[in-house]
Amino acid sequence: MTHLAATAGSAASSALAWLCIAAVVALIVGGYLASCAVWPFANCRKCKGLGRFHAPSGRAWRRCRRCKGTGARLRTGRRVINHFRRLRADANR
Repeated sequence: MTHLAATAGSAASSALAWLCIAAVVALIVGGYLASCAVWPFANCRKCKGLGRFHAPSGRAWRRCRRCKGTGARLRTGRRVINHFRRLRADANR
């Protein structure tokens, strides 16, 4: 009988551990999405936020094709937010 009692206690602590892990993950994801809502843009990875880079000859500057010269890119979390906003708007039409 003591073996059964120990198993039940460890199952409860295991469930509590998974609940804590899920809560931490939810907080991290929620924080990331909140930061994406406040700061939707990040520096372009190709031009490092300059919007331009040196031509292969090294003399002239070329406009970055990836960010179209803005130096900014839309963050992944913001793309997710925009997608769900569009889904909600389309559902309410």
